Amino acid sequence: MRTFLSVALALITTGCTSLPDGVDPVEGFELDRYLGKWYEIARLDHSFERGLGKVTAEYSIRDDGGVRVINRGYSRKAAEWDEAEGKAYFVRDSDEGYLKVSFFGPFYGSYVIFELDEENYSYAFVAGPDKSYLWFLSRTPRVSDDLVRRFIDKAGQLGFDTSELIMVDQT
Repeated sequence: MRTFLSVALALITTGCTSLPDGVDPVEGFELDRYLGKWYEIARLDHSFERGLGKVTAEYSIRDDGGVRVINRGYSRKAAEWDEAEGKAYFVRDSDEGYLKVSFFGPFYGSYVIFELDEENYSYAFVAGPDKSYLWFLSRTPRVSDDLVRRFIDKAGQLGFDTSELIMVDQT
């Protein structure tokens, strides 16, 4: 729990729901299709996820119409699971992959889906409020090398430091 609570501190320090320069959210987004479990394939490092493997995010609808977010990861060093619950809401329109997420009180950070498998919603490329936040999510714990290359290429073209990417151990 302590690891994911650090998410809150990161959001407090950024406290930002802006878009990173040059990163545009997908349009035609359908929240109902996005709900459910996602596996983290790759990410840029942050203290709130440092050392975690088997990382997943699960999204469901809240009673207030927002999105319930459950992030979970396993620390081999501590031999325990870390879990954090957050909430997310659309920043502008509900058909745009642009949300704000909070794991601590009134402090929100951007959650920008900038690429999404439109046919099957099988993968998503996600940014935070700036280019130090980047995730590759998939409906399965493993993806093809071609899809990993696509993620790295697209993120690099947008100005993310892909040399710092962590490939998440899902075994």
